[in-house]
Amino acid sequence: MRATVMRGGRLVVDDMADPAPGPGQVLVRTLACGICGSDLHALRHGDRMVEMGREAVAADADAAAFTPTLMDLDRDVVMGHEFAAEVVELGADTFNCHVGDVVVSIPIVLDVTGVHPVGYSNVFPGGYGELMVLSDPLALEVPNGLDARQAALTEPMAVGVHAVNRSGISAGSSAVVLGCGPVGLAVIAALRLHGVESIVATDFSAGRRRLATIMGAPEVVDPRQEQAIDAWRRIGGFKESGPLTIFEAVGVPGMLDDAMRMAPRDAHIMVVGVCMEPDTIRPMRGVARELTIGFALGYDPMEFADTLRRIAEGELDVAPLITGSVPVEGVAGAFDALADPDLHAKILVEPGASSAPL
Repeated sequence: MRATVMRGGRLVVDDMADPAPGPGQVLVRTLACGICGSDLHALRHGDRMVEMGREAVAADADAAAFTPTLMDLDRDVVMGHEFAAEVVELGADTFNCHVGDVVVSIPIVLDVTGVHPVGYSNVFPGGYGELMVLSDPLALEVPNGLDARQAALTEPMAVGVHAVNRSGISAGSSAVVLGCGPVGLAVIAALRLHGVESIVATDFSAGRRRLATIMGAPEVVDPRQEQAIDAWRRIGGFKESGPLTIFEAVGVPGMLDDAMRMAPRDAHIMVVGVCMEPDTIRPMRGVARELTIGFALGYDPMEFADTLRRIAEGELDVAPLITGSVPVEGVAGAFDALADPDLHAKILVEPGASSAPL
């Protein structure tokens, strides 16, 4: 198969052996796969991702058996974990999928050797290639004839759903979202689904601010012109029930401390941005106003399935987030293009497409 491979810190296009499904697995043909910010991090900071993975395993020995196998950066990795695909072959002992089904899946494959993260594995290639192997029980058939391009956004949108659920925010409360990249936009959409109407979103990019409005944020500001907390006070957010919840979705050093600086008393800060650098906060800011800080990662299977349902039933419109698509040969160029937030939000890899690279 043809695939874009992370090799030696670079993205290269190469021919690879077709993967084969084992017991309880299915072979699928990739229809669409989103490029995630985590993939950009993996290319630039893969060593740190692996190091933090080892730390997580060491810190939680009880969960070690369920911890995904860490990738070896000295070997090839085919990234891509936000995907929709067509089932083309069934392995032994399968019961869920049928050939021809269009499916999405939590990007995890189970076999006798352990748990493998699709897209960050040396053994199981992700959606930047023409073919993948998935675990049959984890695959969900895409309902209602939903376009595979939109179904591929189930995974990133589920991240926003999980962050909102984990925050504990209640309908009728207010929220501030710092950063309107894909994660911040997913949080905004999830907040609206959750019944939160008082939302202030902030981003330097005009393009991202426009998408934040489309996804449901009624108040969107440029932080160079107005601070988010000032906008929250201006629209009367402090009158809403419950404490303010701030979602930090930027993931660069200084943002968490900045969120603590602006937060009113009793506010809850939910960190969803992935900061790969050491950072510094001033704890007295949290102590003085009795702030609560939480972190969110991924989603659970029920959140993933419910997100797919909401997209398929039209409750969650993800089409505006798709700003481009490339074939396998265009992935490296797409990584470069995503550096300009005014140009793109979500670029899809479509291995079978004949479109020219960006």
